[in-house]
Amino acid sequence: MSLPNQRWYIHPPQPELAHQFAARFEISPIIGQLLVNRGITTVEEAGMFLEPESLSLPSPLTEFADLAVSVELLQDAIATQAKIAICGDYDADGMTSTALLLRGLRYLGAQVDYAIPSRMQEGYGINNRIIEDFHRDGVSIVLTVDNGISAYEPIALARTLGLKVIITDHHDIPQQLPPANAILNPKLLPETSLYRGVAGVGVAYILAVTLAQALGQTNSGIRQSMLELFTLGTIADLAPLTGVNRRWLKRGLRQLPKSQIPGIQALIQISGLQVREQGANSNSSVNPVSPLSSGKTMRPDDIGFKLGPRINAVGRIGDPQVVIELLTTDDMGVALERAMQCEGTNRERQLMCEQIEQEAVEIVETQFVDAIAEERVLVVVKTGWHHGVIGIVASRLVERYGVPVFIGTYEEDGQIRGSARSIPEFHVFEALEFCQDLLGKYGGHRAAGGFSLPGENLMALRSRLSEFAHQCLQLEHLKPLVKIDAQADIHQLTSQLYQQLSLLEPCGIDNPNPVFWTPNVRVVDQQIVGKGHIKMTLAQQVNNTDYRIKGIMWRSRDYFPLPGRVDIAYKLRENEFNGNISLEMEIVGFRTSPTPQITEKQTSLTFEYQGRQYICGLYQNGTSKELRIKNLDGNILAVQLEQQTGLLGTNRENAKQVDISQPHLQNLIQTALSVLKSFQQINN
Repeated sequence: MSLPNQRWYIHPPQPELAHQFAARFEISPIIGQLLVNRGITTVEEAGMFLEPESLSLPSPLTEFADLAVSVELLQDAIATQAKIAICGDYDADGMTSTALLLRGLRYLGAQVDYAIPSRMQEGYGINNRIIEDFHRDGVSIVLTVDNGISAYEPIALARTLGLKVIITDHHDIPQQLPPANAILNPKLLPETSLYRGVAGVGVAYILAVTLAQALGQTNSGIRQSMLELFTLGTIADLAPLTGVNRRWLKRGLRQLPKSQIPGIQALIQISGLQVREQGANSNSSVNPVSPLSSGKTMRPDDIGFKLGPRINAVGRIGDPQVVIELLTTDDMGVALERAMQCEGTNRERQLMCEQIEQEAVEIVETQFVDAIAEERVLVVVKTGWHHGVIGIVASRLVERYGVPVFIGTYEEDGQIRGSARSIPEFHVFEALEFCQDLLGKYGGHRAAGGFSLPGENLMALRSRLSEFAHQCLQLEHLKPLVKIDAQADIHQLTSQLYQQLSLLEPCGIDNPNPVFWTPNVRVVDQQIVGKGHIKMTLAQQVNNTDYRIKGIMWRSRDYFPLPGRVDIAYKLRENEFNGNISLEMEIVGFRTSPTPQITEKQTSLTFEYQGRQYICGLYQNGTSKELRIKNLDGNILAVQLEQQTGLLGTNRENAKQVDISQPHLQNLIQTALSVLKSFQQINN
């Protein structure tokens, strides 16, 4: 029986602060702990998080140094009917950015067209061919979206030809900036800026709204349409859902179900997305800080797993023009045709991903698996893979092996084109810069990137990436990381708790969906369903009552059958079947449970401290209470709470006296006491 090779990080409970938030906002202490885990330390910060509209938002004109210049250039172009050309990108961020600016600029009276480079023939970003085509067509202003910050040569060519250039991008800043007339990139802002996390579509939205305001054209219809496209692109691009993103996305997710953009309605229809009424299935008496308006709403997962993949699939293996037409047409018939094309392309993409993943795993298992700990990075290349989908496969390999993955395929000219995906401790863009003399084009950010290189440089790249990985990765990093917010028992997983979780939405990057864990649950039944998923029923006995819940673990055939008792890490989700809605667990991790049975006389709990697992409990020793902390090697630290020394050993006969005022012991003791105190408060 195999088990996931995971490392669990369990946020240390802070019950006092969690209960302070719970009392102030009339929420569960569990929700209070989730706020603590997101770095919130005061009631004021919690209020702004729960109600983003209360944020004091500075004008983007004061944040983006070149925004005023950009607006002035576009105002002049609209006034003189000079041609504007948008160069977009073929991912969801780039395509929604392009559609947003096309809709916005056309509404404002601009003469505007667009181009997107061919993924297959040209790769990412604006290039000399596009600049030359724009110049031949009489374009005056080139406007890049979601690209351009690293395109020094094409931008220099445009300036030489007399074109004005506005770069809007959000990718990491290169050592040399292109000679554009204006550059709008949140990575140029201080890290404390509320605008720092916007994606390419966010920069496009800021530019379009600011331009509309400067022209006195603030019609709510066009602004709502642009907000909807911002919402689609931001979530599909996995941008951080903090700062202005959080504020605007809460609005956009409420707006999307009633969108006036035919393409969005067509996507919702074709994907089979069921948009639920806000507040449905709620018996909760929770008093949210600011109740959402009545009506339907979406969640980020609706975009991330339903709408976004259908858009992204076209950019990966199809013609991006299909998506641009989908999102800019006002004809519902055309929109439905384009949505059907997206659906067919997405099915083709799914089949490709499955095949390439199988082949990639076979290569890793036969050639590299024994060297992962030494190399600390995986570089997998094979002829015949479609480079439009290998990024998805790279993400799955990261989940499977827990190391950064660089995956590529050979082109006809002997070049390798690839994608990279990473783990938190490894910065992809910095790794690519470390290898820049071996590469052709490259770009990206901390978590992901794209690159090309001559085939003869492959072995050198593998060695160089391993050298970089050794600078930032320790052996303990080479396991998939499961970040856990809080411990919860099955009987606490109620519809009321689930409703309160919506106060944290929208969830995504930097505000992840909460992950809970429950120790020592029984696996009552389990079966393989679908394409290798494990469906199960889990049980836990609390106070002589048996509580049960259904669970699903995706793509987990390799771990079947599960052991009879496990610790589980999971997200909560609603499952609708035959009109009935129930809560179930989406399992993201499990491990063999070392937790002893809880009895009426004593309580033993597992916790994690500095990457190691411990069991702690309070016991009666004569007239005093004694805290005992045991590690997995069998060593026990026994401390009578009123004493300054403790006993350390595998049993009392061989135990040695230790000074518990030592910082590492004192911190371990305080963590154990916090865990026990939190458990007692939750169960009282």
